Amino acid sequence: MTALWTSDELGKVLGSEASAPFACNGVAFDSREITGGELFFAMKGEQADGHRFVAGAFANGAAGAIVSEVVDGPHILVPDTMRALEQLGIASRNRVDATIIGVTGSAGKTGTKEALWAALNRASFGKAHRSVKSYNNHVGVPLSLARMPADTRYGVFEMGMNYTGEIAALTQFVRPHIAIITTIAPAHIENFKDESGIADAKGEIFEGLVEGGTAIIPRDNVHYPRLRAKAEQHAAHIVTFGFHEEADVRCMDHVAANGSGTLITAKLPGGLLCYTLSQPGEYWIANSLAVLAAVEAAGADLAAAGLALAELGGMQGRGARHQINVGGGTALLVDESYNANPASMAATISVLQNSPAERRVAILGTMKELGEKSAEFHAGLKPHLDDAGIGYALLVGEGMAPLAEALAADIAWAGKFTHCASAQEAIPAAKEIIRAGDAVLVKGSNSMGLSAIVAAFVSAAESRED
Repeated sequence: MTALWTSDELGKVLGSEASAPFACNGVAFDSREITGGELFFAMKGEQADGHRFVAGAFANGAAGAIVSEVVDGPHILVPDTMRALEQLGIASRNRVDATIIGVTGSAGKTGTKEALWAALNRASFGKAHRSVKSYNNHVGVPLSLARMPADTRYGVFEMGMNYTGEIAALTQFVRPHIAIITTIAPAHIENFKDESGIADAKGEIFEGLVEGGTAIIPRDNVHYPRLRAKAEQHAAHIVTFGFHEEADVRCMDHVAANGSGTLITAKLPGGLLCYTLSQPGEYWIANSLAVLAAVEAAGADLAAAGLALAELGGMQGRGARHQINVGGGTALLVDESYNANPASMAATISVLQNSPAERRVAILGTMKELGEKSAEFHAGLKPHLDDAGIGYALLVGEGMAPLAEALAADIAWAGKFTHCASAQEAIPAAKEIIRAGDAVLVKGSNSMGLSAIVAAFVSAAESRED
């Protein structure tokens, strides 16, 4: 197998010779991810110094290390390991002859990135690369670039932000040929004056487009004019997607398919495409349209993309669906425990509405980083619960107090909700509430730890992902 990087190649990129020759098949900055043959970056952070874990990395099978202090084992000594990671990411981007795609948005960016990677990987027979997990920040993006094989045909990279200027920096590393914004919604809004500020910050992704690049933007979003104006400054081509009659890639029709998926007819610039999407919900339809727009812009195989979308599985914490054993029967548990904002909450509650069940249960955790409008956003979830016919709501965290108050004020909700302080407190409550035949949504900001509720019901022996 061809090495991802050799010590000679690394030495030329970083301007420093290795203490001994080595070749690596991967790159990591977490010693727990070392399984054999990887390059370990000893990063110095506010909480920990990666040099403390170099010995452990070598014990786990690391091939070499990038360090700023002399260590035992094959290594390359550099002044700053963070800067070295950036240099390696830049070198990796420079050496590939690949179509590079950047993805950002207030919601759906990780799912869209995964779906797009699946489509392009199928079309290229395994020659697509993407950032794993949610490695979308100032460390994760260079790391994901550094992991890209030299023979990659398509690279898909997620970019996230909390503040103005973050994506502007990340997109200069990625330098995409195609840049996607999935949607604009009040995520991380506490750091911005209003949603228009979020739109401007997400629009920074277009600043890194290479010459002749394509911008893909949501036609249905209220901030579409703002996004288009930004795209026009940097993109040679602009493609819109959505349900809007003027969208370039447009959902013409959609109906429920067998199971939980959707059969979609989409109009593209090149004609009509009928395909099945395994994931439920209108927000996933929009995500799939963005994927098709990118596949077409990349000149890749739309038929292969359609097949990939039909086979797409739910991700842990981002839509994985499990059949759990409760009360002598089974219930459906939808794991959306990784992230939450008002838009994604509304969207996934709507999906729960369409899930076949005797009763629908929503386990909702506090949405973080909503600033002074946090109480308003949380209380504003009540109409979505009402419209979806939710039979029981289990609310978790202090931030959910406004929603609990709104439910308490409605006699129709009497005896149909519980408010817990923490995920650990919610676990026994959930075990009392959930019964056979239920469809259960678990969703909240990752810091709320709602994954512990999922883990309390799901095990390798009794779970399956649809």
